[in-house]
Amino acid sequence: MLRRVLLAASASDRIRKIIITAPYTRDVVTRFVAGNTTDDVLATAGRLLADGLLATVDYLGEDTTDPEQAAAVADTYVRLLDAFGEAGLAAGGRAELSVKPTAIGLGLREHGEKTAAGHLARICAAAAAAGTTVTLDMEDHTRVEATLRILAEVRTDFPGLGCVLQSYLRRTEADCAALAVPGSRVRLCKGAYQAPHEVAFGARAEVDRSYARCLRLLMHGGGYPMVATHDPRLIAITAAQAALSGRSPASFEYQMLYGIRPAEQRRLADHGAQVRVYLPYGRDWYGYLVRRLAERPANLAFFLRSLASTR
Repeated sequence: MLRRVLLAASASDRIRKIIITAPYTRDVVTRFVAGNTTDDVLATAGRLLADGLLATVDYLGEDTTDPEQAAAVADTYVRLLDAFGEAGLAAGGRAELSVKPTAIGLGLREHGEKTAAGHLARICAAAAAAGTTVTLDMEDHTRVEATLRILAEVRTDFPGLGCVLQSYLRRTEADCAALAVPGSRVRLCKGAYQAPHEVAFGARAEVDRSYARCLRLLMHGGGYPMVATHDPRLIAITAAQAALSGRSPASFEYQMLYGIRPAEQRRLADHGAQVRVYLPYGRDWYGYLVRRLAERPANLAFFLRSLASTR
């Protein structure tokens, strides 16, 4: 019930206005979002890399309905890659990008898929020049087929392009099996969007079991798994699956959100694991933050404690 309420709130303009104008909100948001500007995210990414972590950077924004805005988002990513390259943060994929398809045009009324694929290819070219990679984010269930088509198209020229799959969807086990091939990079997360029962698991336990099944396919496959979870049980299962499949620490990575369980991020890295921090920045933070709270009750509790500590 709480998850449904939060997901509904993420789409509510009225609640959005209340939250973003509330006293103390900005102080809390800075614990989960790396500022508004390129300079902000460069500084934060630099600190993470200096601590032995990796980063994937998301310029916040989605559901773009204007072609000029989609082009502007792509331009922002290209400039960001130039800045990361100049700062020496991108080489070897230490800092990469995460790109939402609807931010670069997938939701446009005309030629959305073609527009998004074109912008993504331009971003991937800039990433290759900087020595890093791009991961194509997954959004709600209605976008999965189009997103996977864009992935297949752009990967012909940029095989390092990664993608995200979400274990709350019933189809994801089959998608993992199809993508667990050499050269493929797959980030597995639980997912945080509303979906009807016929396409998505409803109970948290079902989503977790789906995650474990998908994780096994990826860890025993030929690709590069990116295990996006803060769940201690799934982290332990990942370590066990790595041992069973004979994977070295360099052949997969853990991913966690900026501001969530930083001590666990450092613990895993100190024990030799690759840990990448999902680092969002920009002014359009509301939808991102509310969905992160919906993903896991512990995230909401942590947010509320942070809010109380600022008062």
